[in-house]
Amino acid sequence: MSVTIDILSLWNLIQFLDLFGTMAFAVTGALKAVEHKLDIFGVIFLAAITGLAGGIIRDVVLGITPPSGISELSYISIAIITAIAVFFLYPRIKRQMGLFLTFDAVGLGVFTIIGATIALNIFGFNVLLMVFAGMFTAIGGGIIRDALVNETPLVFRKELYASISFVGVLLYILLVYEGINLEISSIFCIVFVTIFRIMALYYKWDLPVRGTGQFVK
Repeated sequence: MSVTIDILSLWNLIQFLDLFGTMAFAVTGALKAVEHKLDIFGVIFLAAITGLAGGIIRDVVLGITPPSGISELSYISIAIITAIAVFFLYPRIKRQMGLFLTFDAVGLGVFTIIGATIALNIFGFNVLLMVFAGMFTAIGGGIIRDALVNETPLVFRKELYASISFVGVLLYILLVYEGINLEISSIFCIVFVTIFRIMALYYKWDLPVRGTGQFVK
């Protein structure tokens, strides 16, 4: 009985966090769209892509059909509502770029662990699938968001981003392997990834980049 309660409790937590992560990433997509002077349809479209694309990619690859991002009204609704709210409230928040970065960090943490947890629930303890599902859920929407506004995707720049998602997945896998409660492991790793990302921004921790002209004689 306790196992059943734990599973149900974990599933409810996953659904809540998945919706929260969708909202967090939708905020980043909407802010990016407004900055690039897109109309309200463009804002809604980019917010929805950012919030839903990572999960859709994950579901398609894992064989979950139809993907929850397009089959469940709650996900689409929260992305649209978030986009509209950002569109009309942007004049009040445009000076707070930290808001974009904070929501992006939260979305990275939530979607990294959500993806890994879904793979765990479906396929059991498969490290490769958990890493893939966690990372693509976290970075898929952001890659498409940046590409659509003609920017180099954030995950391909020198900033610590995808690498933080990777570390977060590995930490989650380690905690699960050691038998730590799944809810505790999930919350701990979400907080870890979020704080790690914020600290990387604050302290300007970057990955090494080969400068242009290094190979020019």
